[in-house]
Amino acid sequence: MAPNGTGLAYYGKGEEPMGPVDYIPRIRDNYARLGYKTYNWVVNADTPPWAPLSKPLSRCRLGLAASGGIYVAGQVAFHYKDDASFREIPTDGDTKELRATHFAYDLSDARTDPNVVFPIDTLRRLVREGFLGGLASRFYTFMGGIYSSRRVSEDLAPRLTARFLEDGVDAVLLVPV
Repeated sequence: MAPNGTGLAYYGKGEEPMGPVDYIPRIRDNYARLGYKTYNWVVNADTPPWAPLSKPLSRCRLGLAASGGIYVAGQVAFHYKDDASFREIPTDGDTKELRATHFAYDLSDARTDPNVVFPIDTLRRLVREGFLGGLASRFYTFMGGIYSSRRVSEDLAPRLTARFLEDGVDAVLLVPV
């Protein structure tokens, strides 16, 4: 819910509603501008796997995977196209050390406040308030816009899943950009 109670999203410091984002044509146009062939949206015929939580969030350890291209100062930034690598972000690190790079969205807000695409400070607050039981010692970020769904499903997703299992998380928050 927006601060004014309307449920509309707001952008920047003004009070004007942003309105809906027609993201499919925007993505299609952006990929064409970058020289990619027509984007083929992934269609999954199977029902996605779902595992309900076995305990309340207040007792869960949370992991995070975000596609906004966030990295820590000193780490190698993401590459321009089809980069299926990820960066490990320590959850006890200083937010001021976070950087953003991505080819598919305006980075202005993410560079001013990385929390808009990587809500680490909000999650820390939720732990302090007792809403969440705790955070994994590390979160993961990658640069979305990976053209090959095969590379995501057969390479990136299994590597991230293995990390989350290793980290012993109860749930993972996915933050797409």
